[in-house]
Amino acid sequence: MTAVQKMAAAAPALLLLSGARTFASSSRTLFLSSSRRRISTLRSGVPASKPCAVSSPSVPAPEATAEAKKRASEEEPEKEEEEEIVLPTNESSEKLLRIRHTCAHVMAMAVQKLFPGSKVTIGPWIDNGFYYDFDMEPLTDKDLKRIKKEMDRIINRNLPLLREEVSRDVAQERIMALNEPYKLEILESIKEEPITIYHIGNEWWDLCAGPHVDSTGHINKKAIELESVAGAYWRGDENKPMLQRIYGTAWETEEQLKAYIHFKEEAKRRDHRRLGQELDLFSIQDDAGGGLVFWHPKGAIVRHLIEDLWKNVHLQCGYDLLYTPHVAKVDLWKISGHLDFYKENMYDLMDVEDELYQLRPMNCPYHILVYKRKLHSYRDFPIRVAELGTVYRYELSGSLHGLFRVRGFTQDDAHIFCLENQIKDEIRGVLDLTEEILLRFGFRKYEVNLSTRPEKSVGSDEIWEKATAALKDALDDKGWDYQIDEGGGAFYGPKIDLKIEDALGRKWQCSTVQVDFNLPQRFDISYVDSNSEKKRPIMIHRAVLGSLERFFGVLIEHYAGDFPLWISPIQARVLPVTDNEMQYCGEVLSRLKSHGIRAEICHGERLPKLIRNAEKQKVPLMTVVGPKEVETKTVTVRSRFGGELGTMAVEEFIRKIQSAVENRTRL
Repeated sequence: MTAVQKMAAAAPALLLLSGARTFASSSRTLFLSSSRRRISTLRSGVPASKPCAVSSPSVPAPEATAEAKKRASEEEPEKEEEEEIVLPTNESSEKLLRIRHTCAHVMAMAVQKLFPGSKVTIGPWIDNGFYYDFDMEPLTDKDLKRIKKEMDRIINRNLPLLREEVSRDVAQERIMALNEPYKLEILESIKEEPITIYHIGNEWWDLCAGPHVDSTGHINKKAIELESVAGAYWRGDENKPMLQRIYGTAWETEEQLKAYIHFKEEAKRRDHRRLGQELDLFSIQDDAGGGLVFWHPKGAIVRHLIEDLWKNVHLQCGYDLLYTPHVAKVDLWKISGHLDFYKENMYDLMDVEDELYQLRPMNCPYHILVYKRKLHSYRDFPIRVAELGTVYRYELSGSLHGLFRVRGFTQDDAHIFCLENQIKDEIRGVLDLTEEILLRFGFRKYEVNLSTRPEKSVGSDEIWEKATAALKDALDDKGWDYQIDEGGGAFYGPKIDLKIEDALGRKWQCSTVQVDFNLPQRFDISYVDSNSEKKRPIMIHRAVLGSLERFFGVLIEHYAGDFPLWISPIQARVLPVTDNEMQYCGEVLSRLKSHGIRAEICHGERLPKLIRNAEKQKVPLMTVVGPKEVETKTVTVRSRFGGELGTMAVEEFIRKIQSAVENRTRL
């Protein structure tokens, strides 16, 4: 077996959760106001054409058309007048990158001055700042303040950053003299010579390739903040020492730091883990185990609505729905390659009547078995199958993160089996379907990337060229702007990845379309062509939401728990002024529910508190019922977004809700 064949294991579904959160590489603009703060990336859109066979129009990305904006704007919070502050990134500002890299060195120097026994490891720049890992005793918030003060002193001294080139032997001798074992290991991993060292004055040095600012005085100490301390295994290996990782953020100006802090506060306010508890949407129960999600009634309603929309759109676009088992014999995972190459992410085998079974980490092999149940003709293509399939993957407890990183999750998985000359049209159909679903949930800005053939791959040159050209043609036909990631494709085929932009301008990897030349060969699937000869079909993997759990987490943070009316778990809450109105409130509730409106009664408190409680629970509509409403058989309606809507007949209230839900608007 060749090296490339040995790679043929990790099915594309693995990629659906790989992109937790990333920011665009261009400059970010932060808009500050008392009610709303967001980061957005500047880019332009191109009109689209040829929509999928769905009952609403196709809207181009990354910027939607005027019609799409009208539809989606109803789903977003009201904007106030905003102050614009541009936040640069490492890619857009080399000055910022140098500042952050130097800050990591300055912090390490400060730590070793204050804690002489500490050992240094690595200290890179990252998206919003820098970090450094130390082998030392656990640190406290008080320690961070001491470290920051020492950093300020180093910065004030305006010490020069000096680059030095030395031989490997000299570097090793210096490291051993300092008794820095981690640096010795890093030195061994450096293949190039000479070895480069950066000095801060003549007081501290580190193995480093740069770049850095000319002197510490080029750093604005008021634009730096040490944020937190976390544990991190050396080299990411749980069998190696646990280190202390200090995170910091650094910017060019104090104003940029303040803007970033405001952004962090808004992100914290929207944190889906906190909102999930406050709004009683979901939980992760310690008694059941980490990374296993319990959907509470309110969260389950939202999931039901997501699934229902997803299924309806797929049926309209010619997909057949599947339900497949959660376990399978181990032989299936041997054929797919997962058992050999993905075993560390799979749970232990189960012995069932002397046969070994495996919880599924992917859905792909199951869909292939459904395809193989009978012989196919070229006339059958394209064949589209889709499933909301729950999979299970082993994750270290330290990597689990709310709904974003879990051990059991449901993928919106689909596979298309088609002919080579159908690839473009099928990819275009996937793009249209993806856009249609994302737009329904209020996501109308995307970042699109096309990843091409890597150095190591399976499949012939001809099929790679055809598949890549088909993906490009589909994107061009769609009219979307996209970036090409040369050599960034999977070893089994080229792919398109789509990141959605949320209300804070953060980008989330959700949607992916991937051509696969590997699994069809592993499972030896075929069809009969027009010459009665057996040929191998093309297989396309695709997902729109990624996983229901992760998408729900993104949805919570995008809307800060203030879901649009159509997807809100409780659309209306009936509030009696006193218990004397309870009988009529029951009648109102029954009429609302009979029309499919999700409503509930809350009572037992004074009316102002009932209203405050409904506001805290982010219920879109409140109907107040007092003696006058009972007498006139009406309700007085209050909206979270529109304020007092007045008194109206129950039937009129129902019609308003139904119209708002149908048009995806607010009341």
